Amino acid sequence: MPELKKYKMFINGEWVDSEGKKTFETLNPENNKPWAVVPEASAKDVDKAVKSAQKAFEGEWSKILPRERAKYLRAIGSKLRDNAELLGKVETVDTGKLYRETYKQAHYIAEYYDYYAGLADKIEGTVLPIDKPNIQAITTRIPIGVIAAIVPWNSQMFLTATKLAPALAMGNTIVIKASELAPATMFEFAKLIEETGIPKGVVNVITGFGDPCGKALTTHNLVEKVAFTGGPETARHIIRNSAENLSEVSLELGGKSPVAVFNDAHQENAVNGITAGIFGASGQSCIAGSRLYLQKEIYNEFLDKLTARAEKIKIGAPMDPETEMGPLSNFKQLEVIEKNIKLTVEQGGKIKCGGKRHSYSNEGYYFPPTIIECDNHNLPVAENELFGPVLSVMKFDTEKEVIEKMNDNQFGLSSGVYTSDLARGLRVSNAIRAGITFVNTYRLISPSAPFGGIKDSGYGKEAGIDSIKDYTRVKTIWYYTSEEPTLDPFAIR
Repeated sequence: MPELKKYKMFINGEWVDSEGKKTFETLNPENNKPWAVVPEASAKDVDKAVKSAQKAFEGEWSKILPRERAKYLRAIGSKLRDNAELLGKVETVDTGKLYRETYKQAHYIAEYYDYYAGLADKIEGTVLPIDKPNIQAITTRIPIGVIAAIVPWNSQMFLTATKLAPALAMGNTIVIKASELAPATMFEFAKLIEETGIPKGVVNVITGFGDPCGKALTTHNLVEKVAFTGGPETARHIIRNSAENLSEVSLELGGKSPVAVFNDAHQENAVNGITAGIFGASGQSCIAGSRLYLQKEIYNEFLDKLTARAEKIKIGAPMDPETEMGPLSNFKQLEVIEKNIKLTVEQGGKIKCGGKRHSYSNEGYYFPPTIIECDNHNLPVAENELFGPVLSVMKFDTEKEVIEKMNDNQFGLSSGVYTSDLARGLRVSNAIRAGITFVNTYRLISPSAPFGGIKDSGYGKEAGIDSIKDYTRVKTIWYYTSEEPTLDPFAIR
């Protein structure tokens, strides 16, 4: 058995073991075997990380000029580009995601650091038109303080960049909790951050389980904001924890994103977009388009085309450049998917393709592209987020009907519309209760495009110019400009 790779946590600019020397193994989803050992942070480790971030915040970081902070952001971006191959390989081994995606994503995410570096000295205050004589009032934006960023195992570079980049640009310091399911990439990323020469304590990377690590982090009295990406149940714990320290919270949660295909849609384009939306990354994406509504006139024709495309998807080793779908990240996901499919079939769902574990490997968590016809969207696979390559397909007749069906779900992260009618595309996209709508395309990201949902998909936005303001607080400053003393010290003016 090959020797396991050993990682340490990055706290106050130093590489450290956990306080109690506790560790845990991280598994390679391709073969279900351990490949690395990582520290398990205790409450004391969390306290050390947060206090080092607070010390760095009170020291030079929040006081240096924005353009100087921007230099560090650009340096992080350069490191990402130069080390995209390494980061991609480590993430592929740790998560099972395709190398062709992890490599490209690591390289592209550098754009986020460049984007926020460009914004660092452009977030302005205001001069207020005050209704009082001899008074000048202005607002300015000040950094919040210590940020706790909690990121999941999937799309780690992206979901870290949307928190870390605006936080650093505005003068905050940060403690990043990597997912216990696949933390290795974040420690490799921390090595690159260290190489930029950023002051000690500005960025700290830890990992551990929800209790004690996550709880200690989200209740710490020095944490001023928690930026979380993950599931609704964990989010509810974080909100309850935030009552302990009254920290600000932003949540980017899951989804059960609906996609509608009208009878006038360009079918080949729609097939490609839907394939990307649900089978890309093996469906392990919070914006996965997992509920498909087909207009009755094209239902059978389109479903046959989509099924034929799904059955051609090549399943294989995630490092193989020809592979189109690799394994799921963990066994728990596999169990959830199988349970929901079983219940759906018992309630009348019809499997069009897939539906059972793939024979590619008896050791890895391989599951094939699966399409299930559902009489209604209240069946288990159509209602619950599965985080896997499972697509629920339903019919609709009218535009009004499909809008009602698309909105009939607790989530509201993403959505999609395929139509050649521009007016219809505008009407439907405006009517869908979701934070993101793709029209005649799917699964795109950009530094300048806000990302986030509504309803049980969370609140707050990541990426875009407005999100950088979420890492500041508005401060109002009053100036009295007269040489004469105020008239009545006992009356508010």
